[in-house]
Amino acid sequence: MGAKPGAGRAFFVADLHLTDDRPRATERFFRFLEEEVAGADALYILGDLFEAWIGDDHDEQVATATAQHLKALAEAGTRVYFMHGNRDFMLAGRYAGQAGMTLCADPTRIDLYGTPTLLTHGDTLCTDDTAYQAFRRRVRHPLTLALLRRLPRGLRNRLARGARAGSQAAKARKPVQTMDVNADAVVDALRSHAVTRLIHGHTHRPARHVHELDGQQCERWVLPDWYARWGYVVCDAARCTLRVEDL
Repeated sequence: MGAKPGAGRAFFVADLHLTDDRPRATERFFRFLEEEVAGADALYILGDLFEAWIGDDHDEQVATATAQHLKALAEAGTRVYFMHGNRDFMLAGRYAGQAGMTLCADPTRIDLYGTPTLLTHGDTLCTDDTAYQAFRRRVRHPLTLALLRRLPRGLRNRLARGARAGSQAAKARKPVQTMDVNADAVVDALRSHAVTRLIHGHTHRPARHVHELDGQQCERWVLPDWYARWGYVVCDAARCTLRVEDL
């Protein structure tokens, strides 16, 4: 996986949180695919493409429309990769196939035009939030996933609504810094994967950060959410660029 030196451009997005209730974000995403990404080497979606995902029988209209647009992009020659986020970790092979997406693990190391780059959704870097990390381990266990996928769709919908409400209540009680990445976790990720660039989402704090590691400068790009704004990171052989605009 990865783009060859000089081949063109690769785009990175995360935290779009698409849902039938937010048509502006959906329309902006489809325009982004048609106006910005078309003709690029690759599009990497680093989690939380959808506000919620109860399984590949998810019945929101946005799911069908998104699959159609992504499939068209892939069939035109742009490789589309998807990494699970904390909202859409139930997305599986059936929907990925309908959307022309290749599922990739979290984290994934790629050669991005000659630069070793680590991709992750970003929630695993928020190690100060120990309650969330414990929940993540439980809910991502293969046995838990298998059980959830076998539940009736109505029950999965109710569980998803309850989980979102509980998440919002928990966030309101937590210090802001607890929900951001841990600096040591970032350094450990860069070092253990032998990369000089890290791209992630989840925290909704778009920025470029520079980390000094073993006498070398490493860069960390944080992707924007698509609530009141939209944006992406685009990389070529020379550099990466962050774009963030109001919806």
